[in-house]
Amino acid sequence: MFKNILLPTDGSELAVKATELAIRFAQVHGARIISICVAQPFPFVPASENAVVPDAAVFETQIAATAKANINKVETACATAGVPFEGVVVDSHTPYKEIVAAAEKYNCDIILMASHGRTGLNKLFLGSETQKVLAHTELPVLVLR
Repeated sequence: MFKNILLPTDGSELAVKATELAIRFAQVHGARIISICVAQPFPFVPASENAVVPDAAVFETQIAATAKANINKVETACATAGVPFEGVVVDSHTPYKEIVAAAEKYNCDIILMASHGRTGLNKLFLGSETQKVLAHTELPVLVLR
């Protein structure tokens, strides 16, 4: 039933747990894992000409390297478990859109992702990529807390 599993990762502790579950899930279903990590571009826009701005190129290089490292960790875990794997790194200010688009592009049957479990005002103000994915896909989504 599930042959292509999309596994978004951000390298967090919960994402590592989700990876372990996704690998077991893939083994049971004889599926492959497509893992995506979204590198968010430099978010700062100076409000004036005299604003001190960190080096955007350095920021984006570090973010891209971190995203690639996150994908490499999933790839290593999949290789160890004998699970077919494909990794994707994309740049975007809207991770949920990239996750939903990747699920469609790679013909995924399910999205398995971690939720950071924010509550109260943090949840309200910070939003949740997991909630946005749930709202914008018709695929089943398995959420790990």
